[in-house]
Amino acid sequence: MAVVTSYSTLLTAVADWLARSNLTSFVPNYVQNFEEKFLRQPRNFGKWMEASIGSGSGIAISTTAACPADFLALKISYLDGQSQRPLNVYSIEQLYQAYPRGSGGGTPKFIARNVANFEFGPVPSGTFTLMGTYYAKPTLLRSFASDAAAHWLVVNAPDLLLYGALLEAMPFIKNDARIPVWQQMYADALKDYRDLMKAQNTSGGALQTLVA
Repeated sequence: MAVVTSYSTLLTAVADWLARSNLTSFVPNYVQNFEEKFLRQPRNFGKWMEASIGSGSGIAISTTAACPADFLALKISYLDGQSQRPLNVYSIEQLYQAYPRGSGGGTPKFIARNVANFEFGPVPSGTFTLMGTYYAKPTLLRSFASDAAAHWLVVNAPDLLLYGALLEAMPFIKNDARIPVWQQMYADALKDYRDLMKAQNTSGGALQTLVA
């Protein structure tokens, strides 16, 4: 039975647990399906996914600012050199309701995402620098350098990867009887993961080796 230490060993471990040699070519799809679903759920966002806006130096804004290409969600944002509180997050609909386009400008208090850009309310009068932290979509396991051996989930939650991929496999192989088994094991691993993310966000949590 393979020990999960990389993307390739994860594929081997899933195939080992399935004990079906004719499924080997399908295993990458099970892993991909799990990973994409996992990363779509905001409750799964963790400190290992955090990145600094503008790589720590911020983004100069006049009216709008470009979202990072790997952007998933904002954690916190603020204007460099301003003493006001962090920017409040609005939907773009809320922003336009409160601050119609073409209305007077000022120092932004609100931020919203509109397609590939951030917009602000009120519209900035002058130039500001946007600072903060956002959740970035990690490099997917299949695309990670060095066979994903240093991927955070591989290092810190290999059981979550294994059980998630196995759960994805069950409907495909029509093994409905095993779905509750893998569902429970995945749910237990997911709860442990979320508890760890919550602890890290609220109190720093246990020390972890965080690798990009």
